[in-house]
Amino acid sequence: MAALIQPSERLAVASPAGSILVVDNITKRFETPEGVVTAVENLSLSVASGEFLGVIGPSGCGKSTLFNIIGGLLDGYEGSVKVAGELVRGPHPSIGMIFQEESTFPWRTVLDNVAFPLEIAGMGRSERYDKAGHFVSLVGLDGFERRYPAELSGGMRQRVSMARTLAAQPKIMLMDEPFAALDEQTRLLLGDKVLQIQQELKQTTLIITHNITEAVQLSDRILVMTYRPGRLKRVVDIDLPRPRTSEIVSSEAFGRYVAQIWNDLREEASRGLRADEAAKRQGAPT
Repeated sequence: MAALIQPSERLAVASPAGSILVVDNITKRFETPEGVVTAVENLSLSVASGEFLGVIGPSGCGKSTLFNIIGGLLDGYEGSVKVAGELVRGPHPSIGMIFQEESTFPWRTVLDNVAFPLEIAGMGRSERYDKAGHFVSLVGLDGFERRYPAELSGGMRQRVSMARTLAAQPKIMLMDEPFAALDEQTRLLLGDKVLQIQQELKQTTLIITHNITEAVQLSDRILVMTYRPGRLKRVVDIDLPRPRTSEIVSSEAFGRYVAQIWNDLREEASRGLRADEAAKRQGAPT
C-alpha cells in the first residue's frame, strides 16, 4: 500500500541537480479595456531532465499563459525562463509544443505532415522520410502513412501532431490540453501511448490538463495552481510504479491522489466562481 500522500515542499526557485528547465519568479500582466489583469504572479518551478510534470488548475488560472511564456510565444513578462542554463528569448529549438486545436495540414498525408519540420530544416528527401516513418511508427500509425487527416479520427490526428513535433527531436515537450476534445476512453489509451513514447525517448514533458485522472496517470509530479493570478498552490509527488498504464486508474492509491488533488482544485475553482460573479456584478473583466 502506498504511503500517505504528502505535498512536495519543492517550491523553491533553486534548481535541483539535473534540471533542464528553470522558471524563475514569472509574473505576466495583460492590458485590457477594463484595466490590468495579472494572469501569473511570482511563479517559480524547475523540471528535471526526463521528468513528466503535470500542471492543473481552475479555468483562467494562467496555465496556458505559463506554457506560452516557457515556449517563447509570449514576452513582456517579469522573471526568466532557462533551458539547460540558456535564457529563453523566443521560440527555442529545444522546446516542442502540442496544442488542443487541430494542427495537422489537411492537404498533406500523415507522412508528409510528420516530415514537414524536417523539410523546413533542409533535410534531404530520403532521410526525412525515413525519419518521419520512424515517428509515425512510434505513435502507432503504421499503415496510415498515405492517409490524409480527413480520413483519420480525432485521436489519430493528435498522434500525427505528436509525431510531427517529436520528429524535430525537442528536449522538452509542452502539451496544452492535447486530448481535451477526445472521449474518456480515447484519452486513457492515448495516455498509455504518451507514456510509452516519453519513457522510450526519456523526454522531459509538461502537460496542462483539467482532467485529474489524466494528470495522475501520466505525471511524476503535479503542480496545482491557484485561481488568477496563477501561483503555485501545491506540488504533489505521484509515487506510483512505472512503467505505468491506464490500468492503474482503478487502484486504491490512484484514487487517493485524485481525491487530494480534487480537493485543492475544487477550492480554487470555487474561489474563481465567486470572483467571476463579483466581477460581473461590478462590470469588471473576468
